[in-house]
Amino acid sequence: MSTALYPLTGMSSEPLSASGRSSEKVSLPALQSKMKIDPQGYETELGLLYSQFNSALELFQQQAALNFISISSSGVCADPTIAKDLGDRAMFLAHVTPFYPKQLAHFPSQLVEFLKSSARSLPSGLRCHVTQALILLLNRKMVDISETLALFMELQTLGDRNLRKLAFSHVVHSIRRMNKKHKNEAKNRVLQNILFAMLQQEDEARAKRSLITLCEFHRRKVWFDDRTANAICMACFHSSSRIMIAALSFLLDYEKIEGDDSDDSDAASSDDDTNPQSSQAALSKEAIYKAHHKGTVSSKKKKKAKLQRAIRSMKRQQRLSSEKSSSNYYSPLNHLKDAQGFAEKLFSRLQTCNERFEVKMMMLKLVARTVGLHRLMLLNFYPFLQKYVQPHQRDITNLLAAAVQSCHDMVPPDAVEPLFKQIVNQFVHDRSRTEAIAVGLNVIREICLRMPLLMTEDLLQDLVLYKKSHEKAVSVAARSLMTLFREVCPSLLVKKDRGRPIDPKAKPKAYGEVNVVSNIPDLELLQDDEEEEEEGEGEGEGEGEEEDDDNVDKPSGLSDAHDDMVASSDDEENQMYSDDSGSGDGDLQEDSVNEDDDNSIDENDSDQSDSDEEEMEEDDDAEAHETAKASLAGDYYNTRDMKEDNESKPSKRKFSDFDGKLIAADTSLRALKRLAEEKLNQTSLDSTDGILSNEDFQRIKELKAKKEAKIALARQGFKVASSDQLSVKRLDPAKLEAHVKKKMSKEERLALVRAGREATGKYQARTAIKNKKTGGKSNRQKQHEKVMPFAAKKARAARSREEKKRKQSRSGKQFRGKKAWK
Repeated sequence: MSTALYPLTGMSSEPLSASGRSSEKVSLPALQSKMKIDPQGYETELGLLYSQFNSALELFQQQAALNFISISSSGVCADPTIAKDLGDRAMFLAHVTPFYPKQLAHFPSQLVEFLKSSARSLPSGLRCHVTQALILLLNRKMVDISETLALFMELQTLGDRNLRKLAFSHVVHSIRRMNKKHKNEAKNRVLQNILFAMLQQEDEARAKRSLITLCEFHRRKVWFDDRTANAICMACFHSSSRIMIAALSFLLDYEKIEGDDSDDSDAASSDDDTNPQSSQAALSKEAIYKAHHKGTVSSKKKKKAKLQRAIRSMKRQQRLSSEKSSSNYYSPLNHLKDAQGFAEKLFSRLQTCNERFEVKMMMLKLVARTVGLHRLMLLNFYPFLQKYVQPHQRDITNLLAAAVQSCHDMVPPDAVEPLFKQIVNQFVHDRSRTEAIAVGLNVIREICLRMPLLMTEDLLQDLVLYKKSHEKAVSVAARSLMTLFREVCPSLLVKKDRGRPIDPKAKPKAYGEVNVVSNIPDLELLQDDEEEEEEGEGEGEGEGEEEDDDNVDKPSGLSDAHDDMVASSDDEENQMYSDDSGSGDGDLQEDSVNEDDDNSIDENDSDQSDSDEEEMEEDDDAEAHETAKASLAGDYYNTRDMKEDNESKPSKRKFSDFDGKLIAADTSLRALKRLAEEKLNQTSLDSTDGILSNEDFQRIKELKAKKEAKIALARQGFKVASSDQLSVKRLDPAKLEAHVKKKMSKEERLALVRAGREATGKYQARTAIKNKKTGGKSNRQKQHEKVMPFAAKKARAARSREEKKRKQSRSGKQFRGKKAWK
C-alpha cells in the first residue's frame, strides 16, 4: 500500500529513471501539461498513476461495503490528505482521458460506479472532486448524459448543498446546450422519462428535485411541450403536501416567472442591450445631423454606427414591450389533456384536505383558473365559494378574484346567481364600509362583464345610485358599472344614465347563443369602401360632363339616364315646390296612391307591349335631354336662385300640373331602374370568382383599424373585451381594491416643495453669481478691457454714430426702400 499512496507532490525516482529522465520531483499540473504535449512519451507515468488511483478506489469501495457511517470519521481514510490525493488523481486522469482513449477506456465507468455505490458515505470534498471529474468527462462527450442523469439527480438528494448546486447546474446547462441548435426529440424523451419516473416516486426528496428540474426546463423553454406541462400539473396530486405546494406555486406564479425571465443572462445580447434612455437621447436631430454632415469620414462612420446601434436597441425594446402587452398568454394549464378531470379531481381534494388556509386558497385559485381558462362546467364550485364570501374573510380579494375568473358565458346564469346575490347583499349596502362597497361594486362589474345576464333592471338602477356617493372609490366603481352597461345593455339604465350609446338597442346574447360566421369577417367594410369610391368617381365624372357639355358628346347609356334625372329634378323643384300653402295631408296621400297605381299599371303593361314602351322611353329621354340642356344653358341662374329660396324656406306641395309631374316621375323612375341594372351587372362581373387578393385583405385590415379607432373615440377609450380574451387573462386582485389617492395636507405639500428645492439651491441673481466666479474672465469681459489704438477707437465711435443716425431716420417711416422719384 505504500506505493499506491505515494505523495502527490513528487514521484519515486525509479519510474522516471526507467523512462530515461532525471529523477526530479514533478507536480501533477506540470506532468499534465507535458502529457498533453507528448502523450506517447509519458505512457509509463500514466500507468503508474492509474494503478495508484485503482488501488485507492478499491480501498474506499471496501470501506463503503463494510457499512461505515462515515469514512471520513473512521476507517482507513481518517486522514484527509488521502481523500484529497484520490480526488486530485481523479481530476488528473479526467483531464488526460481524451489523449489516452485506449488506456483510460474504463475510467468514466469506474467513476460512475464509484459514485453510485459509495457516494453517500464519502467525505464532502472527495464527492465534489469526483463529481467535477465526471462533469469534465461529460463536457468532452466521453460519457452520455442519459447514462448519468439518474446519478446526478440522486446526488442532489444527499444533503450536501455545494454538491446539490453543482449537480443541478450541470444537468440544466448540459440539456440546454444539447437543445440549443436543434432538438433531438428521441433523446429528450428518454431524459424526460427518467425525471417523470422520479416525480411519481413516494420519496419526497427525489420527487422534489425532479419537479424543480422540470419546472426550470419549462421556464427556460427547453422542454416547452405538453408532456412536461402535464407532468407538472399532475404533481398537484402527489401524496406529499410539499410537492403539491411546489407545483401549485409554479402554476399560479407562472406569469410572474415569465416577467422575471428577461433577467436571464443567456438571453441578453451585448450589442442590443443598451439603455433605452440613452437610445432616445442618441436619436436627437442634432446627433443625426452630426452623423451625416460633420466631422471626417471615419468619425461620421462611427457616429452612424452608433445611431444604428441605438435604432436596433429601440426596435428590440418595442418588440419586447409589444410581446409583453400582447394577448398571447401562455400557461402550463393550456396543455392539459383532460382539463375537466383535472379540475374535478383537484376540487374533490380541496373539499377533503386538512391543509392550512393558505394551501386551500392556492388550490381554490388554481381550480378557478382552470375553469375560466378552459371554460369548464363545475357547478359545485360556486356554492362552495358562498361559504367564504364575507367582508371580514381573510384574503377576501383573492377569493373574489377567483370567483370572477371562474365565471364565463358557458356557465348557466342560474348556477352563479346565488353567489352573485350574496356578493351584492354582503358587500353593497348602506351600513357597509366604504372599502367593502367599492370592492363589491368592482366585483359585480367584473362578473357582469363576463355574464351580463345576471343583472336585472331594478338591481342595476339601485347600484348606479352610488355614483352620487361622497366617497370617491364608491362613486368611481358605480360609474364604471354604469359605463359597462351603456355598452352592453343600455335599456337596463334610466334614460338620463344612458348617455349617447353606440348601439341603443344592444342586448347581451342569450345563454348558448353563438354567432356563426357565414362569410369572410369584415368583408362588408371592403364592399362599402368600393361603393363609396365608385360614387365619388361618378360624382366627379358628372361634374366634368356638366362643365364640358357643349364640347364633349355624351354616351347614350349613362348620359341619358343622368339627363333624365336632372330634368326630372328640375321639373320637380320648379313646379312642385312653391310658397303657397294649399293642399293638406289628404292630397298628399291621394297623390301617392295615384302614383303607385300608375307605376303598377306601367309595370303590368310593360309585359304586354315592350316595343311601344321602348319608343315612349326614347321620346321621353329626348324630351328630358332637351329640357335639361335648356335649363342648364338658359335658366341656370334662375334655377339656382329658386333652389336657394326653397332650401332656406321650406314649403308644401302645390299640384298645378299633375300630368307633367307624372311624366317626369315616370322618366326618372325608369332612369333609376336602368342605373341599378347596370350597377348590378357590373358588380356581378367583378365578383364572379369570389377570390380576394392579399391587397384586399390588407385593405380590410386597414378599414377595420379605422372603424375600431372611430368606435374607441366615440366610446372615449372604453372597449368591452370578448369572452375569449376575458378567459385567457388573469384578473389581478389588486384591481378590485379601492385605491384612492388621499388629499395631501398643507404641511405635506410644503415638505414636498422644499424637498424639490434642495437640488436647485438658494436663488441668486446672475450678477452675484458672476462676481463669485473663481475662474478667469469671459471673452466679452476681456473685449471690454482690451486696450485699443486711438485711431481704432475713433473709427468705432464714428461707426456707432452713423448707425445711430440711420436708425433714427428710419424709425418713424414705414417705407424702407429707395424712392423712384425726387
